Amino acid sequence: MPWDLIKLNDGTSIPSVAFGTWTLGGGAQATDYVEQAISVGFSHIDTAQAYRNEEEAGKAIRESGLPRKDIYITTKFSGRDGLDIETSIQNSLKFLGVDYVDLYLIHHPRLAQPDIPTAWAKLEKLKQDGLVKSIGVSNFGIPELQILLASAKVKPAANQILFHPYVHARQLPIVEFGRAHGIVSEAYSVLIPLTHQPGGPVDKPLGAIAARLSAKPEQVLLAWAKSKGVVVVTSSTKKERLEGYLAAGDLELTPADIASIDVAGAQGAHQQTVRAIVNRVAVVALAAAVGFGLCGYLGIDLI
Repeated sequence: MPWDLIKLNDGTSIPSVAFGTWTLGGGAQATDYVEQAISVGFSHIDTAQAYRNEEEAGKAIRESGLPRKDIYITTKFSGRDGLDIETSIQNSLKFLGVDYVDLYLIHHPRLAQPDIPTAWAKLEKLKQDGLVKSIGVSNFGIPELQILLASAKVKPAANQILFHPYVHARQLPIVEFGRAHGIVSEAYSVLIPLTHQPGGPVDKPLGAIAARLSAKPEQVLLAWAKSKGVVVVTSSTKKERLEGYLAAGDLELTPADIASIDVAGAQGAHQQTVRAIVNRVAVVALAAAVGFGLCGYLGIDLI
């Protein structure tokens, strides 16, 4: 496979690219899409309680015919239906049709109830009991990671976070903090600059690099994420796109390529910040105008 395994701090290894089920919905089509991903070569399936398609993913994994050890399964405690961690993992194992999951994550800091140390201790117990091979978190910032590490007997193996060029500068400190403490960062929504925010500054370097390498912009973007040392979680319902995502692992970006994407990402982040400020000012100005107008209508003198 073009994407290497990454060693985790507990001695296990994780495939550095995963097929995510977040946007697939449920039902037979979700099973078909996971089956398709496995058939083209994805060996890491990333799902969660909140996605409500663990059962469909499990069916696809079983129908692939691959030995359990050849499929890496990540799922997450999402607090679905108000269930606790102990009940949730049992449900996830049942839905997935397996005896253990490879990586179990707390989906968000707010789900670590009643507090992060207590919730983390429960994940440590799941690992001790053999229900999960590795444990980690998702969407944790540095303050939350510091709280966790202060009481942890077992360090989190991974932290899955939003990661793409337009949030790179903001998220890089989390990646670096994780690296300093042996925590691998996983990246979701890497392709957002192309799929949801097209026309931004990142498009230009991606296009130029793609043309030079006879690749597609989305492949370059995935290769950029890979260069940052993160596990990439991505998805598509199109077979040819999935094949391209796997082939992206073979792309070799130069330091100049990576830097050009970083710079364009920072420019895009600045533009988004400016737009957000302008929009807020416009809303405040509109509210003020409405207020003054109403006061005038009511004959209220504000001076």
